[in-house]
Amino acid sequence: MDANELLKKVRRIEIKTRGLSRNIFAGEYHSAFKGRGMTFSEVREYQYGDDIRDIDWNVTARHNHPYVKVYEEEREMTVMLLIDVSSSRYFGAVGEEKRQMIAEIAATIAFSAIQNNDKAGVIFFSDKIEKFIPPKKGRKHILLIIRELLDFTPDSQGTDLSVVLRYFSDALKKRCTTFLMSDYIDSHDYSKALSVAANRHDIYGIQVYDKRDSKLPDVGLMRIADLETGADRWINTSSKKVRQSFEKWWYCRQQTMVETLRKSRVDFVSVTTDEDYVAPLMSLFKKRSFR
Repeated sequence: MDANELLKKVRRIEIKTRGLSRNIFAGEYHSAFKGRGMTFSEVREYQYGDDIRDIDWNVTARHNHPYVKVYEEEREMTVMLLIDVSSSRYFGAVGEEKRQMIAEIAATIAFSAIQNNDKAGVIFFSDKIEKFIPPKKGRKHILLIIRELLDFTPDSQGTDLSVVLRYFSDALKKRCTTFLMSDYIDSHDYSKALSVAANRHDIYGIQVYDKRDSKLPDVGLMRIADLETGADRWINTSSKKVRQSFEKWWYCRQQTMVETLRKSRVDFVSVTTDEDYVAPLMSLFKKRSFR
């Protein structure tokens, strides 16, 4: 992708996702992902109903009148995006390519974060850690993330969620609000790594997949290829047995993913590449609000 085309794509995503984050997600994000701690704000005169444990005895003694300490919620958070950059993200038979939708969702979350004065960072992963962009604030930082999302070329093609979860748990000690974005097509067992990471951080899963990942069309003899391993084969999609076997494989994979995420108490949503991601993302934010 040349520089001019890349800048145009970055600008289009910025215009779309900044509008979404400002007009639709701002309130939901703020209420869903509140700061965890309380920090001192000011001292004021005691009022009926105030907790006597908040009385500032030094100020009270000086003024010969009770004063209390007032605290406010710490709003600033760190938002981390763990983004799958394996080769399967280039698949896009129905709707957009997965990578395009992932980029838009990630940008929407990132702009929502900076509008709430939160930091945002990214870890790109395949079956290895491809790139770590430390969390920072500001529009320029988010635009850097979007450019990388659109134009980053990984060294490896495979997927291993456990690798990024272990790295993330070790690299960031401060508790983060974290979005794990992938198609979750992974043959590795990542349940233990997810459990450890979810105990240290607030993790939310976002699955982006193509409908052809889950269901074959009836179009006769078809050559299919695995984008991550390079393996390919011919299959007869007109065979009902073949189509049913493929759907069963996808169903079992989905059930394993759902069970793994639920055991670690990770809220998640699934989005197909031909649907609007606004409603699923709002649903994820609302799940968090009611925790």
